[in-house]
Amino acid sequence: MSSYKDLLSQIETLKQQAELQRKSEISHVVADIRRKMQEYGISLSDLGATGRGSRSKGTTVAAKYRNPKTGDTWTGRGKMPKWLQAEVGMGKRKEDFLIA
Repeated sequence: MSSYKDLLSQIETLKQQAELQRKSEISHVVADIRRKMQEYGISLSDLGATGRGSRSKGTTVAAKYRNPKTGDTWTGRGKMPKWLQAEVGMGKRKEDFLIA
């Protein structure tokens, strides 16, 4: 009967073998997909790929409000910045700081 350590060693060896096999099979599958795409004239756009990653990653939102004194800006999303809170607290309207 195998010891616990022997079994753990076998598990690790099998994991490594499985990963090597997966990589080998993936390369064959990718080659087959490319061949079929070329054969049928299929492009990435036909598959619905846009070439962009997640929509939320890396997107920037244009500033909507600007502090004329400091040039600080706010997009209008999330918590209102302290400079705008202070101005609104003194009776000014948020709309007074809109960027034209």
